Formats: sequence, C-alpha cells, structure tokens
Amino acid sequence: MDIKTLVLALALGNLSLCAALFFFEYENKKSLSLSAWAVAKQAQAGAWFLLYFRGVLPDLLTGPLANVLLFTGMALDAGALWEAAGRSGWRKMLLPSLAAASFIYLACHVLDVEAGVRAAAGFLIVAGFFLAGVFALALVWRHGTMLRRYLVVTMAALSLLVAGRGVLAAAMPDGWSWVSATVLQGVGFGALYLMMLTNAFGYLLLSREKLQAELARLEVVDALTDVPNRRGFYQALAPWMALARRPGQGTSLIIVSLDQFKRVNDSYGHATGDLVLKALVDVCKKQLRDSDQIGRLGGPEFALLLPRTEQAGAVMVAERIRAAVEAMQLRADKAIITVTVSMGVTVIRADDSTVTLFKRADGALQSAMLAGSNRVAEAPDATFAEIEHGDVIISS
Repeated sequence: MDIKTLVLALALGNLSLCAALFFFEYENKKSLSLSAWAVAKQAQAGAWFLLYFRGVLPDLLTGPLANVLLFTGMALDAGALWEAAGRSGWRKMLLPSLAAASFIYLACHVLDVEAGVRAAAGFLIVAGFFLAGVFALALVWRHGTMLRRYLVVTMAALSLLVAGRGVLAAAMPDGWSWVSATVLQGVGFGALYLMMLTNAFGYLLLSREKLQAELARLEVVDALTDVPNRRGFYQALAPWMALARRPGQGTSLIIVSLDQFKRVNDSYGHATGDLVLKALVDVCKKQLRDSDQIGRLGGPEFALLLPRTEQAGAVMVAERIRAAVEAMQLRADKAIITVTVSMGVTVIRADDSTVTLFKRADGALQSAMLAGSNRVAEAPDATFAEIEHGDVIISS
C-alpha cells in the first residue's frame, strides 16, 4: 500500500467514524467527552483529505492548514480521554498547547526550514498529543482493566514509533543505505493508521466497558441516595452473618423508617421527598463509622449495619441518629420541614438467617411506631428472648 492510499484510508476511516458518531445517541445529548472525540474525528478527516489532494489544491491548504487541522484533531482526541477520566483541566491547556504547536510548525514554513525538519516537527507534535491521551488512560493503571492496560501499552508504542520516525526524518532525510526514505515514510504513516484504529476501537470499547460497569453498580446501589440498595446491603451483610456463628463481639442491625413520609410527599411533592431521603442519609453517615454500612431497603426504610457493636452500643448510635434527624430542618417551598424517624435495633445471632434477623428488627420497628413514633425500640436480647418472647424495650 503506497503513501497516498494510506492517507486516503486515514481520511475515509475518520470520516466513517464521524458519520457513525452523528447517529450514535442521536436523540440524546452526548457527553462532553464523546462530543470532543467526534469533533476530533472531523478535524482529522478534513486534515487527511487535504493532504490526499496535495498537488491538486493550493500548497497553503495541503500544507500548513492540513497540519494545523491534524494537530487540532489529535489534541481533541487527548482531551476526550482526559474528560472521560474525569479530569477537566485539559480544557484550560487545550488552546495554549495547540497554539504553541501550530506556531512551531508554521514558523518552520515561514522560515523555509528544511523539509525533513518540518516533517519531524509534524510527527513529533502528533506523537506528543497522542501520548497526552495515553497518560490519561494510564492514570488508573493499578486498578485498570486488561483492555485499558493493553491500550496504554499499544498507544504508547505507536506514539514512540511516530516520534522516532520524526527524529529520523530530521537526522537522515534520505534514509539509510539499506532503507529508503519512502519506506521510512510508509512506516510513519502506517503507524498513524494503526493509531487511528487503536484510538477508535479503544475509545468505543472503553465507553462500553464504562457503561457495563455503571449498570453493574446500579444493580447494587440506590440511584437516588447513592447507598447500597436491598441487594447491595444483603451482599454486605452476608459475611457478618457468617461471623456471627463464631465467638466474639457481636454485630448489630438497625432498621430506620421515616415517620409519616407519605405526608411529606403529598404536601410538598416527590422532589422534596427525595431531598428528605438524601438528608436522612447524610445525617446517618455523620453518626456512623467508616466500617459501618447504610443501605436503602425501599421507600422511606433504611438499614444500618454496625460491625463489632453489641446491641447496647447500637441503641446509643440509634438514639444519636434519632435526635439528629429530629433537629434537622429542611427548607422547601418557603416552608421549614422537620421529620422524625422510628428505629428497630437488634443484634445478629448465631442461628439467624436474613429472614429471622429482619423479622426481629422489623418487629422492634413496628413497636416503636405503635408507641408513638420518633422512638428507638430494642429487640429482646438472645439471653432472655425465650422468657420475654415478643417484648421490646422502647426509648424516646
């Protein structure tokens, strides 16, 4: 494949990506990362088309303008990867770095620098921008997937190959005795073609991988409050259920329910109800340790898991949360909303299943609500559960 065919393949490849991206999520608003990547492909497609028509169009278009367009596309490529990594600082660096790269390359043209040096400058600038994208991918190398690591290694190797081609273009413009300049040029453009393919498929596969990870997260996380949902909480609870069969310090469970939550939704709307749920989670987190776990069971009910905490200690934590919620004031529609919670507290027993554990905690919760709400009810301790079966201890 000759150089001109490679350039045409680069132009058509980027153009086809532009078309696919135009229709991808056409009805939905695209993310900034995807938008930047789409513009990058448009700029690169335009640049390669101009380079393909070198000798047909004016030199100003197929030389300086084409290369500046190519630099823009490569810079936006890197920016899209930095945006996908959650680092928005690239936006401040984009214009200065692009302006500096364009100035250096245009200066070579204005000063009529040797063709080999101009080519070297172009290759090195493209490789530099591509390496910037590689650094964005490498930020999470330790916790990255095999796909991400493969892309980092491959893209870094291609960047170095393009940079090496640039250095050789300046040092040995006529090539070696056994390798012609045409072959070296073909290697450089071949590396650029592989860069386009690797970047395109890599970005799309990483986007798909990210989407799958988010879907997997939503299976165990409540979207509103960003705490584990029922399934996620049960998964966190499982190892502590197993540990309860061994001698040692106990683990407690608290079920929390907002009192008269339906009244809040009916009076102020569901948006305000959502704010109340988020505020409740924030209050609970402030009273919990890093090792404690909070999860949403559904509606206005939450569960708290307190590892290595006996029932008496869990009751103290529940009382602190109850008092903090009672003192909480939320502003909505020019009104101040105050809410209270009722809680049922129990400790995991050696013979417990999740059914018996939650049944006992629910029983304590119902007792607190029947006693007038804004209460903490304690399930009977295992040592005297047989004597006082069904009784609870209530505090307020």
